[in-house]
Amino acid sequence: MRQDAGGGGATDASAQGYAGEITPQQAHEWMEAGDAVLVDVRTDAEREWVGFVPGALAVPWKQWPGMALNPQFDSAIREAAEGGRRLMLMCRSGVRSIAAAQRATELGLTAYSITGGFEGVPDEHAQRGHKNGWRHAGLPWRQN
Repeated sequence: MRQDAGGGGATDASAQGYAGEITPQQAHEWMEAGDAVLVDVRTDAEREWVGFVPGALAVPWKQWPGMALNPQFDSAIREAAEGGRRLMLMCRSGVRSIAAAQRATELGLTAYSITGGFEGVPDEHAQRGHKNGWRHAGLPWRQN
C-alpha cells in the first residue's frame, strides 16, 4: 500500500513485512523535522556516479561489483535506528529499499520504503527521472 501525496502518515504495509511506503516529499518532511533517518541503500558506486541526498546515511543493501548482500547491513542499520528512530530507506527506484526495509523489520526496527527511490521507475523509453522519485520531486540532492 502507498501513502497519498497529500501528506499525513504512511499507509500500513505490515502484511508485506515492513512499515509501508512513503513519498519522497513525506520522507523529506520527516527528515527535515528530525522525525526519521534517511538511509540510502544504493551501492557506493551509484551514489558517487548518479548523486546522493545530503544528510542521508549510506548503508548499502548490496555491494558493487557482483551485487552480493552487504554483510555489514544488519549492524549498520541497527546503528542507524539507535534510540528507536524510524528509518526511511531509498534505493534507485524503490525495489531494493523494500527488501532492505523487510530485513530491517525482521531485526525489530521500523522501516519505510521511499516510493520511486532516488531516480524513479523507467518511463516508456526506459529513461528514469520522468515519472517519480526523489530527483523528479525536485528535492535536494548533490552530485560529486
